[in-house]
Amino acid sequence: MNHPDPAVDEGLTQFAFAPTGAAPAIRQLAPLPELLGGRYQLESLLGVGGMGAVYRARDLLREQYGDPAPQVAIKVLNDDFAEYSDANALLYGEFALTIRLRHPHIVRLHGFEIDRDSERAFITLELLRGPTLDALLCDRPEGLGWNELQEVALPLLEALQFTHANGVLHGDLKPSNVILTPSGLRLFDFGLGQPCEALLPGLPRLSRSRLNAWTVRYAPYELLEEGVLTPAGDLYACACVLYELATGKHPYRRLSAKQARSLQIEPERPDAMPITAWRVLRKALEIDPRQRQQDLGEWLALWQTQAPARRWWQRLHPRST
Repeated sequence: MNHPDPAVDEGLTQFAFAPTGAAPAIRQLAPLPELLGGRYQLESLLGVGGMGAVYRARDLLREQYGDPAPQVAIKVLNDDFAEYSDANALLYGEFALTIRLRHPHIVRLHGFEIDRDSERAFITLELLRGPTLDALLCDRPEGLGWNELQEVALPLLEALQFTHANGVLHGDLKPSNVILTPSGLRLFDFGLGQPCEALLPGLPRLSRSRLNAWTVRYAPYELLEEGVLTPAGDLYACACVLYELATGKHPYRRLSAKQARSLQIEPERPDAMPITAWRVLRKALEIDPRQRQQDLGEWLALWQTQAPARRWWQRLHPRST
């Protein structure tokens, strides 16, 4: 795994060991057992990303004490990463970042454990049900109306603002990392996140001098060019997601920021978007980080709206009885 495969879908996270960084030592990888930690019975695979896999599991301890909903999600590193000697520390880095983020629109983590028999680390987290934004885009290829877009944008921007205020950078914001649950939107998968050293000193972090990681069409220019992750980089990715929701199309024709800059592509204003909202979104889409929107508060103020008691996407979920 030395270089990202250019044929890989740009919507998937790509990884490569940086030219100046050495790959970590390989360890003998034990198979993932069906019962993790003597407590979590794996039931089904929910999804696989570039770095990890998420399973639906049953918490046998909660079930033993009569919990009517003992299901949880379990995240492990996929085999490509789990075989490295510092894999457990890498997964703990994600846990250490996300456990600090208690917000209604951010996934709730429960714990970090290591299975004694396999020595595989895993994270337990809330089981999320609903469509991710990439699935929504498949169903709505023309994009969302302005009112619908606001109802998705507002909680996503609030989650991102809270994340940054608490010293965390997401690092891989894209449609497949945002889900619409019956109780609201959730931002998840902080596996490529980093702490802001000034606010969270000493936390474990992904070394981008050793490992380059990004999702090409949502990665900001400075991350692709210099491996630098900043709050403004998260804003760029968020702006790409919201533009895609508004139009059904990527603002830069599914190209990377470097390609878009080279071709001098200019995103067009979505038809249904008010000009004041477009101005702030356009500023967040700037390829040059020096010209990019930096103030999430301004963005929130312009896009804020009074959401209805029952969000429009809740029709995707059966009513509880």
